[in-house]
This record gives sequence, structure tokens and C-alpha cells, in this order.
Amino acid sequence: MIYSDKEKYSDFLNDSLAYLKQKGYKNIKADIEGYETPKSYSKVGSDIVITPDIVAEKEGRKHIFDIGLKSSKPNLLKSKWLFLNTLSNLKSHQFKLITTRGHYKFTNEMLSNINLNDKKLIKI
Repeated sequence: MIYSDKEKYSDFLNDSLAYLKQKGYKNIKADIEGYETPKSYSKVGSDIVITPDIVAEKEGRKHIFDIGLKSSKPNLLKSKWLFLNTLSNLKSHQFKLITTRGHYKFTNEMLSNINLNDKKLIKI
């Protein structure tokens, strides 16, 4: 999710964190109060900063999670997902999207628009 939607969807982010803890993820970092913030990446020559929503480890492998919810700025969200997917491929991490009922169609359409059809959604 993009920065402007953080407050609007903070409850879902907390639900996602509880789900990941239940599934056995450790060393969880999240872009929310009460957790350590994941590493941010900034674009050179611009004020755009990309921070993954959740970063966690399981079985010695790092997983990057982003929340797939309806947004007022879909192009910015697409850019973020493409960047996080490329970053995870370069560093041999896993990139996954978490979504919920009412947002499946939006998230799937966004993924097909940027040719990430192979990503399986975590549905909470």
C-alpha cells in the first residue's frame, strides 16, 4: 500500500501481522507504530521513497510483503510492486502480496497489468 493509505488501512496491516506471527514468521519489521521500520529505498533525484509494508524471516529466508488494497494512485502502487519484485529477485528473497475480501479483483488486475501473474496472493 502507498504511504497516503497507511492510516486508512492500519487495522488490516495489524491483522496481517497477526497472521504472519501465527504462520511462524520471525524478526518481523513493519511500517507501523510499535515495530521496527523496514529499510527504505529512495529514488535518486526525486523525493519518492519506497518502504515495504512488512519484512519478515522464516526458515532462514527473508520475505517481503506488501498489502494489496484499492488505492487512489494505482500507478504509484504498480511501481512499488515492480521495484519490490525486482529487489527480491536480485537478493534471493520472496515477495508476496497480502489482500482481503473486496480487493481481490483490484489486486489481480494490477498484477496482470504489470505482468506479475505468477504471484500468488495471501488472502486474509
